[in-house]
Amino acid sequence: MIAALHEVCQNQAVAPASDDKVAEYAGQLFFRLWRASHTRTAESLNSIGLTPALFGLLNVLGARKGSIQQQLSSDMGIDPSAMVRLIDELENAGLAERRHRPQDRRAWEVAITPKGRRTLERARQLAADVEDYVLGELSTSERLQLLTLLRRALASAPPQPAWRLEEGD
Repeated sequence: MIAALHEVCQNQAVAPASDDKVAEYAGQLFFRLWRASHTRTAESLNSIGLTPALFGLLNVLGARKGSIQQQLSSDMGIDPSAMVRLIDELENAGLAERRHRPQDRRAWEVAITPKGRRTLERARQLAADVEDYVLGELSTSERLQLLTLLRRALASAPPQPAWRLEEGD
């Protein structure tokens, strides 16, 4: 899989700018790294019928026994109407299901299905393959450090408006 991914990426590669003055701004580096990762991840996930947003939601559902729809929206920073549409897509594909929460019949709980778990495992492998390709020059400890720093920076970043479907995936 890595070899095939590498071949596809080589055909689409755009050499990063070597101008150190451009590369010194974190926002520009984030954007360029995001594009390198996101476009390849989107292409890989598309092969199993997912988008990055659907994968993100399925990944959260896979880590929980069940989540209230409103809480998912809040936790993931996704607009409630966009969350409804994402859950609809997962439900229509048989990857997730809505059910009334036993403790509160007014609240909808969303849970991953067995088919969703199988799809999630495949999606995680595809995403990991892309990450291995994109971050291939970093050692395991450097990758862990990068994740730690990104989580810390995200936790201290100013709040953002909720993501809406109109923004694209």
